[in-house]
Amino acid sequence: MPTPADILWRNARLATMAGDDLGVVERGAVAARGGTIAWVGADADAPDAATIVDCDGRWITPGLIDCHTHLVHAGSRAKEFEARLDGVSYEEIARAGGGILSTVTATRAASEDDLVATALPRLDQLIGEGVTTVEIKSGYGLTLEDELKMLRAARRLGEARGVRVRTTLLAAHAIPPEYRGDAEGYIDLVCNTIIPAAVGLADAVDAFCEGIGFTAEQTDRVLAAAVAHGLPVKLHAEQLSNLSGAALAARHGALSADHLEHLDGPGIAAMAASGTVATLLPGAFYFTREERRPPVQALRDAGVPIAIATDCNPGTSPMASILLAASMGATFFRLTVTECLRGITINAARALGLSGSVGTIEPGKAADLAIWDVTDPAELVYRIAANPLHARVFAGQ
Repeated sequence: MPTPADILWRNARLATMAGDDLGVVERGAVAARGGTIAWVGADADAPDAATIVDCDGRWITPGLIDCHTHLVHAGSRAKEFEARLDGVSYEEIARAGGGILSTVTATRAASEDDLVATALPRLDQLIGEGVTTVEIKSGYGLTLEDELKMLRAARRLGEARGVRVRTTLLAAHAIPPEYRGDAEGYIDLVCNTIIPAAVGLADAVDAFCEGIGFTAEQTDRVLAAAVAHGLPVKLHAEQLSNLSGAALAARHGALSADHLEHLDGPGIAAMAASGTVATLLPGAFYFTREERRPPVQALRDAGVPIAIATDCNPGTSPMASILLAASMGATFFRLTVTECLRGITINAARALGLSGSVGTIEPGKAADLAIWDVTDPAELVYRIAANPLHARVFAGQ
């Protein structure tokens, strides 16, 4: 007989995400001890537990994971949205001083408390859909003090709510106004000052490798500096053009390369060889009215893991719904239901370097669960603007 547990969820249908598919266990049960999954299996074989929760036949998945967000920011860019509706491109807005830099101005003016307060409603939306782990980037400060302020605010969000927060330093997001015309000088600041100061506050480092961001050479310097300081790397790559950013990221052993609409064969091969996850961001694809889709079939053929995230940000994906992101992934990118659900669980965990601790329902992993009022897991991808979450469990609570 298994060792008694603290809590047992029984009479459930499990989509464990273990293995290569949904890992379904009909008439299953999950037991936890000390916030960690202690046992998973058939309901008839369940161990004793101090607390027993009858799930009444509901589906249980791992807690959902949003592996690419910009939750912490100030200000609104609704006027830019109007401009894009009138035909002005994202690049034109950025080059005219809008885009990322308009959010930089608002974020620099906000206090750390302000940033926490304005981000909490966005975080609460994600939590309300079963998210138990979320990545939060900086990148709207672009000074040492303001980047660290954003990272501290992100850490405080995790303390204010029962959610696991992974912080990412994105100081190489845009060239700040005071460095206009001196991108190399700003990259010097990022590499020599901001990255070293962020050690202990940042769990990873990211950069925007793009024509309106940073060149491949500048990005290479940032990623090399991060690795030298013991920080894993990620990369915004091939969103608007192909600068071979994904292959560059892979050479640095990146956890993920994100966006990837313009990804090519060499980039895919490099990602496959390095184990770099392809994080797709259908919210940005939709909101900016892009037409070129990521090469999903080529990623499949190469065995590159595919994650899905909201990219929640004020300019190109003002969306705080992981379920909508999954639905968009199916509709826009032709992902299967299994790919979508694995994309917001185990593959999202891989994109954060957390696949050993979250993302599946298996013994030894965190007892992060989402319990759903659905008759089939496909409903989580099929329904639009619906939230069938019955209960969310974070670390067994």
